Amino acid sequence: MKASDMRFALILPFLALPAFADVQTALDDHILPGYTRLADETAKLAEAAQADCTPDALQPAFHAAYDAWISISHIHFGPLEDQALTLTMSFWPDPKNSTGKALARLTTAVDPIVDQPEAFGDVSAAAQGFTALERMLYDPQPDADYACRLTQAIATGLAQKSDSLNAAWPAFVDQMLSAGTGGNARFQSDMEAQRALYTALSTGLEFLHDQRLGRPLGTFDRPRPSRAEARRSERSLRHIELQLAALERLAAAMTNADLGATSAAFAEAQARADALEDPALQGVADAEQRFKVEVLQQAVRAVQVAVIDEIGTPLGITAGFNALDGD
Repeated sequence: MKASDMRFALILPFLALPAFADVQTALDDHILPGYTRLADETAKLAEAAQADCTPDALQPAFHAAYDAWISISHIHFGPLEDQALTLTMSFWPDPKNSTGKALARLTTAVDPIVDQPEAFGDVSAAAQGFTALERMLYDPQPDADYACRLTQAIATGLAQKSDSLNAAWPAFVDQMLSAGTGGNARFQSDMEAQRALYTALSTGLEFLHDQRLGRPLGTFDRPRPSRAEARRSERSLRHIELQLAALERLAAAMTNADLGATSAAFAEAQARADALEDPALQGVADAEQRFKVEVLQQAVRAVQVAVIDEIGTPLGITAGFNALDGD
């Protein structure tokens, strides 16, 4: 065989694979801007809380910051995992009402720890983060003065945690981009870095299907509308829409290959979500409205299948690979 023919034969297998963009595209276009936005919006939230901690005044900043979190919360790997901040950013699902109990303990004791920003990070994770702040802004509070101080403490803590995450990402970027080089024990190959992104994508879709939709759906005989995420602030459906949009952006950033089926599946899921008109997903107890939520859940499953076929399989990742399973 001629040398030129041999080189062509070696190249052919790689031409058969989809053209996966380098990891930097996902970092530059999705992850880094997402965490910067989170840090910016939570800083504004903390500043707004100091200026006026009443619910009516603080709710706009709360919604903007919560939007930023939901839009990047599927990136579990990296600083969020390293700093063990997932639950302290948002304690949900919460099947035992740990958030309500933790906030009640603080309020009943009028615990002065709320006036100590550094110490407040040591209280129960359930009393920190967006789920706790939602309770403070949308549930009646027995002690207005203490509720204000607790609200300010939660908002300040969110800003501190978000700033810490944002500050840690550049160093983690270096680790991802130096995958396979000597001394990089975190990512020992380019494929490992790509798999981290794919895991975030597939796990985000699984969480959307099983938790954000599955928990309030419950069963036909026992629907669970009270288990809908952020139902008090009527953000349940918004979280689904935001996560769909964010996961679609991540999928597009991961590859230069044609994602026709994936794009079509995402579009169908978004259309189903847009048509719900049930912001807190309380209609799951109504047969007609429940059917619409079930159809949306099926549309999310179709996205999962398309992502496996067009991204996961070419990457050599099996359909069952899921970070929530610990695999």
